[in-house]
Amino acid sequence: MDLYKILTVSSAGMHAQRDRMSVVSGNLVNSETTRTPEGGPYKRRDVIFEAVPLEDDFSTLMTVGLTQRPSGVLAVEIAGVRESTKAPKRVYDPNHPDADNQGYVAYPDINVMEEMADLMSAVRSYEANLAVFNATKGLVRRLLELGRQP
Repeated sequence: MDLYKILTVSSAGMHAQRDRMSVVSGNLVNSETTRTPEGGPYKRRDVIFEAVPLEDDFSTLMTVGLTQRPSGVLAVEIAGVRESTKAPKRVYDPNHPDADNQGYVAYPDINVMEEMADLMSAVRSYEANLAVFNATKGLVRRLLELGRQP
């Protein structure tokens, strides 16, 4: 494996974890949002990761085909973001402006502690990818210094 591929895989991992942190942060910020433009409470979102072959050449990707499992180096990509299908939490609060006829308010089914743990996991994964990236960058520098010596 060449050093360029290591840098590419690490940066793909950092990009994916950055997007994950953004989605989790949105969940935390909207954990008490009872009204959205779509109607109803905010729906929790999850990032879906996908392993993709680290190939830049389109013909190589087409040779592998859609039915075969890719071989070689894989990187991570965001395949999509899915909304939760869980029912909202109903809390009795008849004075809330979004309360229904029985006095219940629908809140997003978001557990703040789970979201914080998910956020910490994303940060740790980002840091691990950054450490690999920086170590590889250091190797490249050392190799260049070796090449300059007479």
